[in-house]
Amino acid sequence: MNLSYWEIKTWLYNIDYTIVGSGIVGLNCALSLRQRFPKAKILVLEKGILPQGASTKNAGFACFGSLSEIVKDLNSHSEEEVFHLVKNRIEGLNLLRETLGDKTIDYQNNGGYELFLKKNESLFSNCLDKKNAVNTLLQPLFKQDIFKLQDNLFGFKTIKEQSIFNSFEGQIDTGKMMNALLNKVQAQNIKILNNITVEAFLNEGHSVKLKTNAFELSTSKLLIATNGFAKQLLNEIVEPARAQVLITKPIKNLHIKGTFHLDEGYYYFRNINNQILFGGGRHLAFKTENTTNFGETELIQNTLEMLLKTTILPETSFEIEHRWSGIMGVGKQKKPIVKQIDDNVFCGVRLGGMGVAIGSLVGKQLADLI
Repeated sequence: MNLSYWEIKTWLYNIDYTIVGSGIVGLNCALSLRQRFPKAKILVLEKGILPQGASTKNAGFACFGSLSEIVKDLNSHSEEEVFHLVKNRIEGLNLLRETLGDKTIDYQNNGGYELFLKKNESLFSNCLDKKNAVNTLLQPLFKQDIFKLQDNLFGFKTIKEQSIFNSFEGQIDTGKMMNALLNKVQAQNIKILNNITVEAFLNEGHSVKLKTNAFELSTSKLLIATNGFAKQLLNEIVEPARAQVLITKPIKNLHIKGTFHLDEGYYYFRNINNQILFGGGRHLAFKTENTTNFGETELIQNTLEMLLKTTILPETSFEIEHRWSGIMGVGKQKKPIVKQIDDNVFCGVRLGGMGVAIGSLVGKQLADLI
């Protein structure tokens, strides 16, 4: 790319902080840096036309884990670790709402429901057995029991007559959230360059040299916020996880309200503008979905449609309007990786499918490493 003097001088010269990734983490990192360093030159590089990965592709759940997810996490994490995971999700959601405002992101607190297929009797029984213990564990955070039994109110089929309700769970409009975040960042004189892929970087002691698909530049500090694509730049334990989603055309008199989890959170759905947004199913083919390639598969899309027909909308005709996928960053541990990599290099990655909940907090924590 043959850059002019003006282009170099205005956009690529004397950069103090360069952030790779313009998702929730990267943009919140930029805002936190601007608050601390009002005169700094801050640049955000994004490889997509829009924020690539999951920030503009998620289901818009303002959640912090269904009961079955938390019970499962307790098998691989200590109680203290799980407590802090949930605490960080609450703090992250509060920070997101404070930063942008509930009206701006269309935040609604309609509660969340965990449904259990009739064939998953053992999962339901295990959750009932652990419900009181989990409520006790999380009591200091919510000041009351978070998970309660509730009857099937929405006419779902093939599920247990009782679901587990969480009155604290909310939902947002993902598009409105990211649009507001981008506008807020740009209003703070933070430059965002799109369609720029960082291919490599070299710490030169006093600065970091970046090689991109379009140009090279030097920056005083480099902050990497690429989540599911982290392994392309970092030697960290972060695996990509593709999440497939579909949405129906508008349905008249759609009575479903709230956010819904199914099968340990591997399926999730909600009503958005009288349409059912339904995603998940990566547990049907973990190996296939461990990819940074966007796209859909027949296995998962057919399963999502089947569950729509048999469980979610059993007596309602519907048509699919659109399908898409997003790339998350996961690992054996749910705790994000927020750390210094080198003298002038830092990262905030592996959000474990909880980007809406913890992205704002991880972005702030990443900036705080400086």
